[in-house]
Amino acid sequence: MKLKNILIVVNDLERAKKFYRDLFGLEVVSDQEGNVILTEGLVLQDAQIWEKEIEKAAVPKHNACELYFEDRDLDMLTEKLKAMDEHLRESGGSGIQYLTPLKVLPWGQKIIRFYDPDGNLIEVRTPA
Repeated sequence: MKLKNILIVVNDLERAKKFYRDLFGLEVVSDQEGNVILTEGLVLQDAQIWEKEIEKAAVPKHNACELYFEDRDLDMLTEKLKAMDEHLRESGGSGIQYLTPLKVLPWGQKIIRFYDPDGNLIEVRTPA
């Protein structure tokens, strides 16, 4: 047995596809009826389909799990996040919400935690 994908619930598939493409370079592998598979094994599921399937409401910002990425240039990522924040606010959204602003850990590794537009927690660190 092996883990194939990680699924997250989103309210707006087009916005989520753009977010993950623009920020992390993930591309669409498959797009079928509210279920989008991106490169690196990330699956975006339409919230209405997910909630109907499990008969429960999706809970954004539940902080029980996160998507973990590594990137050598968190300063560049921070600039991308600032631009996305402006765009999201201009289009009526709440912008990027941070849980942990960019900081340097005692051993020199950088870290940042923030939510995607649908309340899924993301952590990005520089490689150890």
